[in-house]
Parts: sequence; C-alpha cells; structure tokens
Amino acid sequence: MSEDFSRRTLVKTAALAAGPAVLSALGQNSKLKVGFVGVGGRGFYLMERMYVGSKESVEVVGVCDTYEGNKNRGKDRVQTMGGNTPKTYTDYQELLADPTIDVVFIATPEHLHHSMALAALKAKKHIYLEKPIAHTIEEGAEIVAAAEKAGKFVQVGTQNRSNSLYIKAKEMVDKGMIGEVHYVRAFWYRNSTEDNPSWRYAIPADTNEQNTDWKKFVGPAKMRPFDKQRYFQWRLYSDYSSGISTDLLVHQTDITNFVCGKTEPLSCVASGGIYRWTGANDDREVNDCLSAIYEYPGKFHINYSCYFGNENFGYGEQFMGNEGTIEVLNRQSIIFTPETFRGKAPAHVQARKAERIDMPGNDNKAVEAHVRNLMETIQGKAKLTTPPKMGQQAAIGGYLATMSLKTNKKILWDERTQKYKNA
Repeated sequence: MSEDFSRRTLVKTAALAAGPAVLSALGQNSKLKVGFVGVGGRGFYLMERMYVGSKESVEVVGVCDTYEGNKNRGKDRVQTMGGNTPKTYTDYQELLADPTIDVVFIATPEHLHHSMALAALKAKKHIYLEKPIAHTIEEGAEIVAAAEKAGKFVQVGTQNRSNSLYIKAKEMVDKGMIGEVHYVRAFWYRNSTEDNPSWRYAIPADTNEQNTDWKKFVGPAKMRPFDKQRYFQWRLYSDYSSGISTDLLVHQTDITNFVCGKTEPLSCVASGGIYRWTGANDDREVNDCLSAIYEYPGKFHINYSCYFGNENFGYGEQFMGNEGTIEVLNRQSIIFTPETFRGKAPAHVQARKAERIDMPGNDNKAVEAHVRNLMETIQGKAKLTTPPKMGQQAAIGGYLATMSLKTNKKILWDERTQKYKNA
C-alpha cells in the first residue's frame, strides 16, 4: 500500500489534527472555564466529546437550557464526566454574565445563533458555535464582523475539517493524485419507518409550558402559541431552520471548499419539496427532498442531492478529478480510484493503485479534535480550524439553496460585494 494512502498515515494525520494534550501538566486552576448554552441532543453530545478529548483542559461551570429536562440532564453529565457541579440557567444572558467563563458552546436552533453569538462576543467570551453560523446571510456576516472586532476566537462546528479522512483527501488533491478537479458530487440520503418520520424527535412526556420557556425558545422568531412539536422538532419549521439546506448541505459545501480550495459559489439553482413525509398530520415546512447545482469560479461544479426516503447510498462526497476519484463515505471510509482512460491511461496514472481505508467511528474523533483545536487556539498552541469567515462561506451555499427553493429561480452571488440577486 502506498505511503500516500495507508491507514498508518491516516492515523498519524488524525493524531496531528488532535494535537498534544492541553495543560496536562498544569493545575486545576489553569483549566478553561466553559459554559454550555443548549444541552439537548447536539449540545449533550458535544459535551461528551469535549470531555473525551479535552478533559484535562476544561471545567464546565455553567449549563443553560430552556427545557428543565435538558438542563438537569446536562448538569448530571457534568457531575458524572467532569466531577463538579455546574450552575444552571434558563436565561443564557445570566450565564454570559459570569465573568469566570472563558468559552461558551452554543448548540441551539439556528434562529438563535445570531443573537446568542453577538451577546457572547459582547461578554468577551470565546465561542464554539454550531453550524450553520446563522439563519440568514446577513446574520452570518454580522457575526463575522463582530468576532473580528471583539478579538475572540469563534470555532464554527463544521467538524469535517478536523476529520483525518478529509485532511488526507485534501493532501491527495493538493499533490495532484486525481489531476485537475472540476466536478464534485455530494449526497446525503436517509430513511426511516412510518412510525418514525424524519426529524420527528421524541417529545418528553413531562413537557409543559411550566418546564419549557417557550418565549426564550422563540426568541427573534414569530411568536406563536406554545407548541411541543415546534420546540422539540424545530428542524421541520422554517421559523427556526432551513432544513436540509443549512442543517446538512452546509457540511458538504464546507468540506468541498476545504478539500478543493474553494470559498464561495457564483450561483445556485435548487429544487425539491416534501415527497416522502406527506401524512395528513405531518405539518413539516422544510423539504425532505432537495437537489442543488453550484457553479464556482475556475470552472468548478458541485452537484448536491438529499432525500429522506432511501438510504442505500448513505452520505458522502465524490471528488472527481480528470485522473482519478476520491470518495469519502459516511465520514469513516476513503476510497481512491484512478482513471483508466479506457485502457490507455498515461504511465503516471497507471502507476497509481486503487485503495480503500475504513475507520469506523472517525466522526467522533473529528468532533473531539475540532473542540480541542478551539481550546488549544485559546491557549496559543494552535491555529483555529474554522473561523467565522469560513463558517459563513460554507453557509452561503445553504442560504442560496433556500432562496432558490423559495423563489423558484437561479440565485447569483457576488463574492466581492457579498450580495445576491435572482438570475
């Protein structure tokens, strides 16, 4: 097996991405003080990965959530994995007012990212901000500007950039292993049974208006009557999420930017609808089927597709060069296939051998490395992997797809002016 494509080098890459243990030789008082805003599904998971990968450098001192059940569960996780008891909050502003907190994790619905990130920066906190960076292009741009002004580090949660498989894919593209790259196929397919519709997360039986702060959850969105489904299944409603466009697609525009050295598209045209989950009682507003085509400068094209009614092909990207293809599948497998040129491949292409490496569970390691990178950057030991500008560049693809779906038009983007218009 070639040195360019061995499991040994991938493991080595993962170790380099993870970096050295931070402050392992220092005392308890040198730990970074951390607050969590949002400890539902994603926030709870992030906390776990943070403890697994960075326990020696952090201490969680505050946990905030608008649902009492999440808040209590988050507190229990800190006690179990961190060995201390954090303060708990329903209002994130009270958590931000704690002057001892150095870093804030924001893992809330995307419509709250903007106000929370700006408030955290005003409070002089570093931030781990889940993707997408914001709910709109304009909000994202404001976060980028505010972070630059505040001089604080903001890590956007597009953790694929810390995945050793994608780091290796980028190295291979940079070395010319697949020749010139003008075309990428990206896809994310899911399915589930009729009694488990996509994104219809379970609603805790004890949920009521007394233990769920509905007003704080709604935030800047349109005020509506208390609705358990909107609260716990927020990804299905356009007030709080753009669905596939910003929850899934953004990961794949981001990693394409990373692997292929791109930043922002020239245009996007998207189509789709609600094709799979069409039951009479299903009031979802965002698509369960989406296709989007992107043109980038330099004659570069992304063909994106997502459907929630068939999971045969799973999740992945296919970086299709003139001399070969690199596939990264389900964040845990990488496949290299040289072109055959119908049996007439040039000698330097013929010398390349097809290879496959599988690394189960590699996404967990990527999240751990992404979190650790923020902590090490704060300590002056690393360079931030995904600063706000990169997070915004990734999200622009999602925003453009959302606008194309709403207007049924091709959307043009001007990177110089940061403006969009209908074609």
